Amino acid sequence: MLLPLLLRQAAACRAAPKMLLHHPAEHHFLRRRLPPRLHAQSRNRKSKSGQQQQDEWRTRNKTALTYIAAAGVGMIGLSYAAVPLYRLYCQASGLGGTAVAGHDVDQVETMTPVKERIIKVTFNADRHASMQWNFKPQQTEIFVVPGETALAFYRAKNPTDKPIIGISTYNVVPFEAGQYFNKIQCFCFEEQRLNPHEEVDMPVFFYIDPEFDEDPRMARVDTITLSYTFFEAKEGQKLPLPGYSYN
Repeated sequence: MLLPLLLRQAAACRAAPKMLLHHPAEHHFLRRRLPPRLHAQSRNRKSKSGQQQQDEWRTRNKTALTYIAAAGVGMIGLSYAAVPLYRLYCQASGLGGTAVAGHDVDQVETMTPVKERIIKVTFNADRHASMQWNFKPQQTEIFVVPGETALAFYRAKNPTDKPIIGISTYNVVPFEAGQYFNKIQCFCFEEQRLNPHEEVDMPVFFYIDPEFDEDPRMARVDTITLSYTFFEAKEGQKLPLPGYSYN
C-alpha cells in the first residue's frame, strides 16, 4: 500500500514543471510586447534628439568659422596698418632714432638756449639703388646748442630725361637722441616730383630740446647725425621702418 502512494507522488513531481511552464497566464505575460504606437514614439524621440544635436553642432561650427574669419581679416588689416602706425609712433616718441615730428610753438618761443653745451650736427644723404636722383647735403656739419633753432639744406637733382617722384625716410644717430631732435619743417615722407634735369634745395628747420642737457644718457653725446635716404615712389613701394636697415 505504501508503494502505490510513492509512485503517485513521483508522478505528480514530474508533471508539476510542465504545468508551470504551460500555465496560460504566465505564457501570455511572457509573450506580451509593447504596442506599436509606443515603439514609434520612442523612435521619433531618438530621431528628434539626433537632429537637434546636429543643428547645434552646425550652429557652433558656423560661429567658430565666423570668429576665425574675423580674426584673419583683423590680422591682415593690422599688418597693412603696422608700418604707418609704427612710423607715427616713432615720430611722436623718437623711437628708433626718428626725429620727433611737429613742435610746440610756445616752447620754441620761450625755450632758453643752453649756451655751454655745444653739439655738432652732421648730415648724411643716401639713395636707394633704384633711385636715379643726385642727392646730397649742402653742408656737412653745423654747430648748435640745445634750445636754439637751426636751418640746413639738402639738394636733389633729377639728371634723367623723365620725371621721377621721390620720397624720403630719415633717422638720427645716436638713436637715443632722436627724442630730443625736433623738426619744425622738413621734406620727409612727402612725395617730391622732379622733372627732367630739375634741381631743388630742400630745407630742414629743427632744434634740439633743452632737456637734452638734463638727460644723463646724453652726457657724453656731442655729435648727432641726421641722415636722409631717398627712394623712388612706386605703387606698392614700402619704406623701411625708421632706425632699421634696408636693402
